[in-house]
Amino acid sequence: MTDYPKLLSTLVGGGVRFIIVGGAAATAHGSVRLTVDLDVVYDRGGDNVGRLAAALAPHRPYLRGSPEGLPFRLDEATLRAGLNFTLNTSIGAIDLLGEIAGGGTYQTLEPDSLPMTLFGHECRVLGLARLIEVKRAAGRPKDLEAIAELEALRDMNR
Repeated sequence: MTDYPKLLSTLVGGGVRFIIVGGAAATAHGSVRLTVDLDVVYDRGGDNVGRLAAALAPHRPYLRGSPEGLPFRLDEATLRAGLNFTLNTSIGAIDLLGEIAGGGTYQTLEPDSLPMTLFGHECRVLGLARLIEVKRAAGRPKDLEAIAELEALRDMNR
């Protein structure tokens, strides 16, 4: 079970720059679809990668779907050597995305994100119009199915 308040508290408390995307962003905009992980696009610049690794370290991050016992250490060097990481932690599942299809990086998505207070924490969430674009670009069946609901939410907010 993913503890969204604790994951957000961990990231915000660690001073990590990130944008919530995916199903959690859709939920923040009013979607009723269930999501089981937190997807974030993280800023790969400056010392943010080190802050991200330090924030998650106490929660035993591990590659989701990897065989038990496979050596893995999430640290700054690992994050810099890779780009996207799907992880399980002791507080839930989180996808760390250096970039997303149809959206790009933190820097390209930041202008299309907005601040929201979620579980008492000020976070950046990808805006609804851009969220629809990136879900369409991802092209996965579950993303394409979500678009109709997201478009209805967008139209209701106009």
